[in-house]
Amino acid sequence: MKNFGILGIVFLFWACKTTLGFPQAVAVDYSKYQENLSERLPDFPDYMKALQKVTPSLPFSSQSVDQVLAQRISKSYEKAKTEPYYSGFTVLVYSGVDRNEAFRTKGTLSTLFPELNAEIQYQQPRYLIKVGAYGFKIEAQLAYYQLKTQFPAARIIQDRFLRKEYTPSSPANAQGQN
Repeated sequence: MKNFGILGIVFLFWACKTTLGFPQAVAVDYSKYQENLSERLPDFPDYMKALQKVTPSLPFSSQSVDQVLAQRISKSYEKAKTEPYYSGFTVLVYSGVDRNEAFRTKGTLSTLFPELNAEIQYQQPRYLIKVGAYGFKIEAQLAYYQLKTQFPAARIIQDRFLRKEYTPSSPANAQGQN
């Protein structure tokens, strides 16, 4: 009986090995593999030729470039002179509805910073105290940092200003908006 049990176990292992045997990997030779995808790839035009067609020829001397640049700057300047307002930045020191507080703040501002020209504007229902008219935000930074020491609520805001060199060409043009 003991031999019969051992023989059964050996037979069982032999049967499992033959039925559950894993397939052996077959080596494939890929060294001769070739695939041509040129039919399926998109065809792009030569970008250098297309760029030459689109780009106009540039002048060769720096003098002609300077002349073109000077003409465009003067044209832009002349156009800007006809516009009554320009956009820029100012430092807002006070914004509130209390008229007395606005005048008190302007007085304090004039005392502490006499070199800065502050102005009061009334935009219903609030009073605004603004300092400076700057074309770029970085120009307003100096005044802002000076004012920030005494007026912690000060901030730089965008604003529109009337041009000093503006000459109205017609009465209808003088009715600009602020």
